[in-house]
Amino acid sequence: YKLSVSPEMDIMEYCRKEWRGNTPAAKRMRKGYEAVAQKFASIRRIRGDNYCAFRATLFQALSQATQLPRWLQSEDFTVLPENLLSKYDWIKQWQLRQKPGKRMGEIRDEIKEYLILLRQKWKNISEIKGPLEKQEACDKLFKNEEEEYSLYEALKFLMLNTAIELYNADKSGKRVPVFSWLLFARDTSRNPCQLMQNHLNHIGHSGGLEQVEMFLLAYALQYTIQVYRLYKHSTDEFITLYPNDPEEDWPVVTLITEDDRHYNIPVRMCQETML
Repeated sequence: YKLSVSPEMDIMEYCRKEWRGNTPAAKRMRKGYEAVAQKFASIRRIRGDNYCAFRATLFQALSQATQLPRWLQSEDFTVLPENLLSKYDWIKQWQLRQKPGKRMGEIRDEIKEYLILLRQKWKNISEIKGPLEKQEACDKLFKNEEEEYSLYEALKFLMLNTAIELYNADKSGKRVPVFSWLLFARDTSRNPCQLMQNHLNHIGHSGGLEQVEMFLLAYALQYTIQVYRLYKHSTDEFITLYPNDPEEDWPVVTLITEDDRHYNIPVRMCQETML
């Protein structure tokens, strides 16, 4: 059994263990970790199984949640699968985790269950006042494999919904963020249907999130995802924001990556940073 989110460990200790050599890459990584250590004291490793971007982002969002986001409070939230399936027949090809080839009604009901679970967990955790108790509740949730993967299925569906909204907005001449053009400029995702078939259906199975999909995840959650990209240390892209022009009222979660494929999380902000 693998832990989804490992216990915390001192950042520089972790770095020394992982990057011992004197290659240019190892030196750059050490410099990157030193920069992160100015702000955060510890790191928690995230289990790497093609869901790590979801896992790291959701864990960070829940562990600092103090209220239910507006979009989770909306009355239409749980009827999303119904609404989308009534308009877009191709969503029948949605691949439920480990359950390919489900019928339309089953897909609708199952995704609705996942969305309800996401709202319920977010609400419960955001109502916990004490930071220790909140952390324990998050740790417990991310040890329950069945629930954890159901939440990722909900996130994927929210990403699809956001992609459809952006695509339709662009087609009707409204302004959309630049990443939305990039998302639909790929040969494999010219429209939301292709995005679902060639990308979203494969997340967690044969691949993780690509850069442009990190933007989509940020928009779906209405969170700014700040990422320390260690291999980009001493360039403008060392700290990358998804989206790069975030809304001011979006909360921020912070992740660390060494290669844009696997993500870990920094924890325990250093005291002077907090002030």
